[in-house]
Amino acid sequence: MPIVAQSTETTDWVSRFADEVIEESERRAPGKPVVVASGLSPSGPIHLGNLREVMTPHLVADEIRRRGYQVRHLISWDDYDRYRKVPNGVAGVDPSWAEHIGKPLTSVPAPKGSAHANWAEHFKAAMIESLAEMGVEFDGISQTAQYTSGVYREQVLHAMRHRGEIDAVLAQYRTKAKPAQGAQGAQKKQQSQKPVDAAEVEAAEGSGAAAEDDGSSGSAGYFPYKPFCGQCEKDLTTVTSYDDDTTELSYVCNACGFSESVLLSEFNRGKLVWKVDWPMRWAYEGVVFEPSGVDHSSPGSSFQVGGQIVGIFGGKQPIGPMYAFVGISGMAKMSSSRGGVPTPADALKIMEPQLLRWLYARRRPNQSFKIAFDQEIQRLYDEWDKLDAKVAEGAALPADVAAHSRAVRTAGGELPRTPRPMPYRTLASVADITAGHQDQALRILSEFDPASPLASLDEVRPRLDKAEAWINTQVPADQRTIVRDEPDAELLKSLDEQGQGSLRLLLDGLDSHWSLDGLTHLVYGVPKVQAGFSADATPKELPAEIKSDQRKFFALLYHLLVGRDTGPRLPTLLLAVGQDRVRRLLGE
Repeated sequence: MPIVAQSTETTDWVSRFADEVIEESERRAPGKPVVVASGLSPSGPIHLGNLREVMTPHLVADEIRRRGYQVRHLISWDDYDRYRKVPNGVAGVDPSWAEHIGKPLTSVPAPKGSAHANWAEHFKAAMIESLAEMGVEFDGISQTAQYTSGVYREQVLHAMRHRGEIDAVLAQYRTKAKPAQGAQGAQKKQQSQKPVDAAEVEAAEGSGAAAEDDGSSGSAGYFPYKPFCGQCEKDLTTVTSYDDDTTELSYVCNACGFSESVLLSEFNRGKLVWKVDWPMRWAYEGVVFEPSGVDHSSPGSSFQVGGQIVGIFGGKQPIGPMYAFVGISGMAKMSSSRGGVPTPADALKIMEPQLLRWLYARRRPNQSFKIAFDQEIQRLYDEWDKLDAKVAEGAALPADVAAHSRAVRTAGGELPRTPRPMPYRTLASVADITAGHQDQALRILSEFDPASPLASLDEVRPRLDKAEAWINTQVPADQRTIVRDEPDAELLKSLDEQGQGSLRLLLDGLDSHWSLDGLTHLVYGVPKVQAGFSADATPKELPAEIKSDQRKFFALLYHLLVGRDTGPRLPTLLLAVGQDRVRRLLGE
């Protein structure tokens, strides 16, 4: 029996949607599992913007499961969509793939070197693996399998019988919905994170199409169904006649000239056009909750039109928010080999799944946010670790506790986590300095807390591996840290009395401060002591110029150790270089 009491985490957006979805599901289908849905088109790399299409219903579904209800989270793989264009920069794909434009995605060959049967399966596989790592439980539905096995046959015949009503709904928008004009409009439409019809894509890409292709129109009238050609497999077809009584359908291919007549009651090589297909599925699956991108708030958009067409199939439009777009900060150029759009797999190489889940859980769907591939990832990890500590202490705000809970666990249990989560920026610095040498990394990390040294690097994995991947794939070569081989004799010789004194204070304190906390206290304390203050003096007790003295001292150390003005945090750098080498490079 479901636990009808609301979650105690009632202050976050997930709980509020869960309340609404449970109530609506009981009204529509009492006693049956709650159905939420996502739709993904594996037409290329499935990116981090698309992930919001999955994470929004996943988080709501998971909250409902936590309350004891049965939930189905459907992910419709729109793998029976047409192949629209050859994506730029996808490894193993060349311009020859253009010959497949118009075919179903499952009829297009996978990129060269892929182990998968076709284009759709290749791009689905990476997303499925990422969702598993993130703890997302779902029921996957291949639309190719649904259509080609005849699952939707009655829905297709129903749509054809009611094509006049469908046409009337669509006609309301044909003169209103105009394609985006100019580069700015084209860019806006390209950001759509829902599958769209062929002509919608052409309009988004600036082809100048006069109107959206929302069905097969010709001298025989309007039809909401597109056959794939029996000869070239493409959907560049026009229905020329249809008999409601016999279901005999005739079509001609505008690409190769092939034509044939079939019985639609037995024919499975075609599909409803998108603006009819989507609401048909809402009705067929009984979907109660499904979000959609902000582009669907405009008149004539798929979600808005679908809300009117779904009634023709005897269903109701799902409830669900419009979600804002997800931005990326600092994606390295090398990821253009993935098609120029970072994917969940890209993100999971450099961050733990808990952090990625948290980024989607802590923001309401209508709030945009960015996922960091640059230095900002270090700040995000610092923020996450502070939240983790506050939750453990019982000092976090209720909404933050809720977002944290949704990040670290699902209704099925807690996600695997790093046993000893050292600061990400520290691990990244060590990975940078050691350049993959495991023994050196273990030595350095063990010295961070001499009272409780690491026994194995496994204690800091997988976070260490993510930080190392970030250093190796996202940090430009000219920003990597290379420790000097020999002392900078010229710089050491040019130092004035204050500079020499600062180095002496640091060297004298190394033995007694050789830990992360100890070295932090030491390097910040040297300028204080030189100015006549205690090393423990707080900023309030110090004159403003002390900060300037600290910056000069830090710059001197960086020049002597790595030949630059800046680098990893100095305590980390000193530990990484090792005490003997530090003494030699600082002129002792």
